[in-house]
Amino acid sequence: MSMVNKNLRFLRLQKGWTQKELAEKLALKQPVIGAYEEERATPPLSCLLEISDLFKISIDVLSRKDLSKLPEIKWREAAMQIKKEVLAITVDSEDRENIELVSQKAAAGYLNGYQDPEYIKDLPKLSLPVLPRHATYRAFEIKGDSMLPIQSGAIVFGEYVEKLPEVKNGKLYILVTENDGIVFKRVFMSDDKLLLVSDNREYDPYSVDAADIKEIWAVKAFFSTKFPDMDATSFSADQLAASVLTLQEEIKQLKKNKK
Repeated sequence: MSMVNKNLRFLRLQKGWTQKELAEKLALKQPVIGAYEEERATPPLSCLLEISDLFKISIDVLSRKDLSKLPEIKWREAAMQIKKEVLAITVDSEDRENIELVSQKAAAGYLNGYQDPEYIKDLPKLSLPVLPRHATYRAFEIKGDSMLPIQSGAIVFGEYVEKLPEVKNGKLYILVTENDGIVFKRVFMSDDKLLLVSDNREYDPYSVDAADIKEIWAVKAFFSTKFPDMDATSFSADQLAASVLTLQEEIKQLKKNKK
């Protein structure tokens, strides 16, 4: 039995589904699933993409790894792998990767087009020379005030993360999610879930399933034409004034000590 056929049967049994139930989820007839599992037929690419999306496992893992023999920890890592083979990128005239910009207006379309090279090709391109060239980057225009003092409208530059286990607790990430769209949060890993925390404490933390993650980008830089509002920080105007007065007194004292 080929690896794909064997893994399909294994995944179905792991879910406790009958062949008929799996066929319905893939919009196929039950005999087709039977033919795949008995290696009388091989799923075409279009069907492999459907299987990959259904089980949240990359085609590379489906076709090369015997999932039934993976230890539990490796099985979960394989199941949490982000599908690098479907990441669409563009390059410039010197074959260097571009940084595509996903604006607020383009955010909704990105959820459907992030795997489509034609869609990615039409996105605006940005350049940030200070970023190392060994990685893949994408820029996102953030919306809302949940990550103050970084304000709505700022451009956040993210480095592509290949696997969820590479996520570092407490760091900033852009997440492309199944249900919440594109979100900018501080992330903490917890088994097969991710806890998303806002820097603006008026927003409650919430969790998402690892299986709902389409892409993750580790935030490396941001650009904004807006300076932080006083109301967006932990300092009130009175507190700032008091701090300035204290600083002035300290400077005066330093000058006296030098005399």
